[in-house]
Amino acid sequence: MKIAVLGAGMVGRTIAADLSANFDTTSFDISQSNLLLLEKFPKVKTTISDLSNFDGYTSLLDGFDMAVCAVPGFMGYQALKAIINAGKNVVDISFFSQDALTLDTLAKQKNVTAIVDCGVAPGMSNWVLGHYNTQMKIQEFECMVGGLPMQRIKPWEYKAPFSPVDVIEEYIRPARYVVNGEIITRSALSDAELIDFPVVGTLESFNTDGLRSILFTMKHIPNMKEKTLRYPGHIALIQSLQKAGFFSNDDVLVKGKPVVPLELTSQLLLNQWKLHPNEPEFTIMYITCIGIMDNKPTTIDYFLYDENDRAIGFSSISRTTGFTCTAAVNLLHQNLFTQKGVFPPELVAGTPGTFEFIIKYLKDRAVVYKKTVRQ
Repeated sequence: MKIAVLGAGMVGRTIAADLSANFDTTSFDISQSNLLLLEKFPKVKTTISDLSNFDGYTSLLDGFDMAVCAVPGFMGYQALKAIINAGKNVVDISFFSQDALTLDTLAKQKNVTAIVDCGVAPGMSNWVLGHYNTQMKIQEFECMVGGLPMQRIKPWEYKAPFSPVDVIEEYIRPARYVVNGEIITRSALSDAELIDFPVVGTLESFNTDGLRSILFTMKHIPNMKEKTLRYPGHIALIQSLQKAGFFSNDDVLVKGKPVVPLELTSQLLLNQWKLHPNEPEFTIMYITCIGIMDNKPTTIDYFLYDENDRAIGFSSISRTTGFTCTAAVNLLHQNLFTQKGVFPPELVAGTPGTFEFIIKYLKDRAVVYKKTVRQ
């Protein structure tokens, strides 16, 4: 099978490297420097391509059997639409802001299966929820997730695997979650809690807008929320910047010249938050489903702690995100899910065997989710 991986950023490179072990894999990106980082994976073919030329996708993907969409979020929706128009099955991790389900009719018309939001969160959290939605009557779902450096360097004690502007957007976009069956909106960074975790100790959690598709695909679950994890004190720092206007999109005049505070802040934070190659860091996630199973009150927990792979050079966030994506590619290749349309993971996980396949695929790559059942 021939697979096109669109986007050779940190996660896209991990995806291409993993897939190349078993498939004829080509990585596409406009950045030659990104593609050069794949030289240590000789099975990956590389092609310089302007992936913002959506009209060219049909020609670009000619001869390929499947695609992975790992482009930046701002172009993800149009890229996914172009892949579907080209008639290719696809797994997407671009995490765009638009509603992917609006492309469902097009995918059905093109006889395409598209699995979207297939990373770690969103992604693995959705797989867990979708699976246990078929096993129990869920009354409450919570996901707490974060990626952090092991070395806590003041003042931020944080490194961003993505662009600072994307992280800041997470900090300022109102957070939606579900309480007693109603979608409510709170400010991002609100409802802060200090929580003790194995291995890493105390972290602070806060509201972010991470539920995405499950707000609408899992409407029958009365209580759902997702929270981001950081080292204690991070919220206060971010709120100070926000209150001082550093996240504003409105021009301010500096020596007579207009400056957009958010753009300036993002540029200043770029180096301070940059995650350097092989810098020690980890991903932590705690997923909880509470409800009734076999007529008994039941709590299902999944806990993930994953560190970067220094031998190969994969960051933890690229492992936990990328391998979930490549697991879904293999799942489609093996025809374990054959429905046509656009599907976030929670709608795939209801198909028998799919969740177990994803869990095993990740475990084989040392991304291990530890399950606990309490009744």
